[in-house]
Amino acid sequence: MNNIEQFFSSPAFAVVGASSNRKKYGNKVLRTYLQHAKKVYPVNPNEKIVEGVSCYPDLQSLPDSVKSISIITPPAVTEKIVQQAIAKKIENIWMQPGAESKAAIQACEQHGINVIAQGPCILVELGFEENG
Repeated sequence: MNNIEQFFSSPAFAVVGASSNRKKYGNKVLRTYLQHAKKVYPVNPNEKIVEGVSCYPDLQSLPDSVKSISIITPPAVTEKIVQQAIAKKIENIWMQPGAESKAAIQACEQHGINVIAQGPCILVELGFEENG
């Protein structure tokens, strides 16, 4: 099983940096999961509902079924999210292009987290429909 297959083997997912603004990647990534009938939870302390789904303020409040998270945040925020993910025992992290930092990637590797970074965008990998 490769990194991407392992990522998608999770029973549920979270999008950290989810946004109600449909032009932002945090919204498009969430919609991609929804378009592919995946169980997904938006995470953003500043949002209440994104695309009709209740938003969670942080990783700690997510259900334990979430084993894979997509991160769409600035690199400095990504580093903090990775520390929360380690504490939550998240198994897979996909850092969208622009969200990654060397420190965040190294922290994932040191804690045995399957990390996808500096590579494919999940919108391309799953296939995103703009009108979906």
